[in-house]
Amino acid sequence: THVREEEGGGVQRHGESGRFYSPLVRSIAQEEGLSMSELESIEGSGREGRVTKDDVMAYLDEGRPAVEKQPVASPEEAEEPVAQEEPTEETVETRRAASQGDDETEETPSPEETTPERSAPPPAQAGGYDGRVEIMEMDRMRQITAEHMIRSKGTSAHVTSFAEADVTGLVKRRERHKEAFQEREGIKLTYTPFFVQAAIEALKEHPMLNASVEDDKIIIKKDYHVGMAVAIGQKGLMAPVIRHADQKSLSGLAYAADDLAERARSQQLQPDELQSGTFTVTNIGSLGSTMGTPIINQPQVGILATGAIKKRPVVIEDDDLGDIIAVRHIMYLSLSYDHRIIDGAMGASFLQKVVAELEDHDPEEEV
Repeated sequence: THVREEEGGGVQRHGESGRFYSPLVRSIAQEEGLSMSELESIEGSGREGRVTKDDVMAYLDEGRPAVEKQPVASPEEAEEPVAQEEPTEETVETRRAASQGDDETEETPSPEETTPERSAPPPAQAGGYDGRVEIMEMDRMRQITAEHMIRSKGTSAHVTSFAEADVTGLVKRRERHKEAFQEREGIKLTYTPFFVQAAIEALKEHPMLNASVEDDKIIIKKDYHVGMAVAIGQKGLMAPVIRHADQKSLSGLAYAADDLAERARSQQLQPDELQSGTFTVTNIGSLGSTMGTPIINQPQVGILATGAIKKRPVVIEDDDLGDIIAVRHIMYLSLSYDHRIIDGAMGASFLQKVVAELEDHDPEEEV
């Protein structure tokens, strides 16, 4: 196919506007007989306004406007052989990509094809980003968290089950005694110790969730070292461990949770206080989340997320009145577990035990 020329030149790598034309676009232009002026008139949809293969094909499909005939060459000019460009490896690969519909080769010119006059793109665009961006380096804590989360998802077969709990009795019990508790103990009474206590009771009945997996062996732990997820502002998450949590009273759990959380936020934890956990509880409700799908803290096989407590209208069965609608304090529980060793039935049973423990609170009972 003959190529139309502009002022004695063929289809060039750069037009008068400085716009770059990739080998694939130039190859199509030569085959279809497009001139440089036609290429320059095509609106490019590629990066920095470059013309892509799709732009050229759309231009051809829509119908090209009439183009003035080129002057007929004189006999002397006709006798001069036209220099043919030797096929290079780049040309062969480019045409092969065009026949396969591969557009990727046309988007980025090689270093030899970049004109020195064009200013270098800003760093964000050089990285392949569009628009206004800000690039931030991860701090060490975020790097460790990211690596740990990816490793956990690649290790455990994550499954998450959910349950609903009516914690009206728990809410009333805490409200009734929290001021006296703080005056007596010197710390606030949060919901965290209640959640940890309920998880321990469920773990005792479901020891497989207090375990780890090593190759083809299941290691069931006889100690209950419960990790407690603590958000460190915007920097990340830590899970200090309440060791021998099953041996502590509700007040003891409240002390341990308050102390670990405070020292985690002030970066005063010792390395061993972040190790040897056998199960983790994360109170996402304290951050306003209703429910979530937490990622297992390796090498553990389970993590319980407790959602925010909200007042909701629910149907209650009454022996005398039948079904009645009442406003109750409701929360959602999420249990992520390793499906390699824990089936759905066991996960559901564990959650029901936690629900039973949380719903079994008498407002009159002392804390």
